[in-house]
Parts: sequence; structure tokens; C-alpha cells
Amino acid sequence: MDTAKTAHPLCWPLSKPRSKHRSTNNQFKTSFASGRDNCLREIKRLGGSSVIISTNVPVKKDGTPYGVKWGDSLAGEDPGVSVYFMRGGRELCFACDRWNHVQDNMHAIALTIKALRGIARWGTGDMMESAFRGYAALPERSESSEWWKTLGVPINSHRITVREAYVSLVKKHHPDSGGDAELFARVQRAWEEYERQNQSAA
Repeated sequence: MDTAKTAHPLCWPLSKPRSKHRSTNNQFKTSFASGRDNCLREIKRLGGSSVIISTNVPVKKDGTPYGVKWGDSLAGEDPGVSVYFMRGGRELCFACDRWNHVQDNMHAIALTIKALRGIARWGTGDMMESAFRGYAALPERSESSEWWKTLGVPINSHRITVREAYVSLVKKHHPDSGGDAELFARVQRAWEEYERQNQSAA
């Protein structure tokens, strides 16, 4: 099976709200590799291609995570998974953060795709297409502000990721540490803009 390109850090789809509560139960009893392979297998059976599996788990070239054991949370505080792929000339996205472990969220996505393949087998073509409309990836948001470019993170990153990038850049560019004052000011403005946008969206 072809290896998917894994995007890191997590790029969550703009159209899907984050789960407010997660289950700590490892319901699926699967590993990171199994969860990833299950996703790839179901997408291939569906006729999908150009797969991108996006998580906060840093991985090696072979797609396996660094130095973790089965059952680890892997991604710290954000175990969300977004799977992007092309099907019939359209980009689709499945995302899940209901479970407390990345591997469980990947497996849940694989099961969802498998269920939708069942609609194709036992239902009608228009039923399946209607189901997939809800998973169409939205186009890029208009760049009225580019705080995410200044901070070097995806536009829909988790707050923890944005905060970590901000703190790192503030330390790097702080004038008291020999940094560039203009770059320092740009980082500060980017963080302030991020805060304003998220307060207005809350």
C-alpha cells in the first residue's frame, strides 16, 4: 500500500467544530500504524488518492511515530486527526477528535469511510454523493490577516500550537537578546490579531 504524506502539525478543517468532550476509553485497541493503514486501505477502496493524514504526531520517513508505545496519547493535549484526499476530482476531508488517542481517532475515521462505502454498495449513488457533500473540504479562507504566516503555523491550528510558536519567536527576536525589533513587533501583532479573531469567534 502506498504511504500517505503525513502533515504535521495538525491542520483541522475550518468547517468542523472541535469536540468539547473526549472519551479516555481506548475502544478500538489499535496502534498508530494500524490506524493509519486502516485509513489508507478504506480510502483506496473508495477510489481516493493523494492522501494527507494530518496530526500533531511527528513521524519518521516511513510514517511511524517517534519513540512511542501502544496506548500513548502521542500528540499530547490534541489527539485530533484530519484526513484529506481526492475523489472524483473533489477534495474531501474527514476529521475526528472524539477519542483521547490519535490512533483511535484514525481508526474511527477508517470505520466512517467503510460505512459510507456500504451506502455505495447497498444504497443508491445519489445517497452516497449526498453523504459525501458534508465532507467536502472548504476552500482556503480569505487572507484578510496573515498572523498564521508570521507565526509559521496553519491558519486553523490548535491554540496550544499557536501559543508555542508565538513564545518561541518572541524569545528568538526579543531585542534584549540581540533580536530584530521589527520582527519582534510583527510577532507581537500577529499574536494580538490571533487573539482578537478567536475572541470574536467565541
